[in-house]
Amino acid sequence: MNRLILTMLALVLLAPPIIAAQDVDLNVPRVLPIHNSVWLQELTWLEVRDLLAEGKRTVLIPAGGIEQNGPYLSLDKHQIVLRATMDVIARKMGDALVAPSIQFAPEGNFEPKTSHMRYPGTISMTQETFRAILTDVATSMKLHGFENIVFLGDSGGDQAGMAAVAETLSKAWAGSGTQIIHVPEYYDNERVSQWLEQQGIHEVSEGFHDDLHYTATMMLIDPVSVRADVRRGADLFRINGVELESVAKTQELGRRMVEYQASYTIEAIRRRLGGGSATNASR
Repeated sequence: MNRLILTMLALVLLAPPIIAAQDVDLNVPRVLPIHNSVWLQELTWLEVRDLLAEGKRTVLIPAGGIEQNGPYLSLDKHQIVLRATMDVIARKMGDALVAPSIQFAPEGNFEPKTSHMRYPGTISMTQETFRAILTDVATSMKLHGFENIVFLGDSGGDQAGMAAVAETLSKAWAGSGTQIIHVPEYYDNERVSQWLEQQGIHEVSEGFHDDLHYTATMMLIDPVSVRADVRRGADLFRINGVELESVAKTQELGRRMVEYQASYTIEAIRRRLGGGSATNASR
């Protein structure tokens, strides 16, 4: 036992010193220009620090899910869509950054398997786990100085947990100067469907967990995620009776759709934060 203790002590003494985070000068000057991104994970801590000082006091916390999305769309549909929508929303708001998207959501029970969990590849989590993650991410953002924390869920499984955590933390943080909100208006797929109808596009459901809204938005980021090329070759490049050719044409529709979704989402964010309508949002 004494030999073991001596060996462990020697390893500790010989180990290289660990530089604690608090030993780093938090005021060290930034010598490089700030990278042109609204995503926290793509920025350095120096860039985030200086963007906060310049007025980026709102942080969007998006959540998606890994789930079955019909026969043609990759399991990370929601993550891909969030890459498109969050970027536009944050840039249009002007004072916002985006936290890394929470990839996993409650997608059904484990035993017995229900909902999306019945399909191979889906990853689920309990409501308790999901809410704990939301709470910790939001608390991190508060402690870094963000004054407005916004939950935006791209999947139905995100909504209840986000609403509950926003309500709980709003009460806990009352008087702290930090607002936290859930904005369910972002996840208004019916509104997007109505917009598509107004563009003269009519869908007839094929029974898949897939539609033009998601397919066109995903194509903006990665046409491979909707299997564009192979579907062309198999004469399957359509969804709900709507032809997806050409890729450029569908991507342009996706771009306009994201702009529309961003506009009403920003208005809802401003309204819920008490700032009125978002005058810089375009329709």
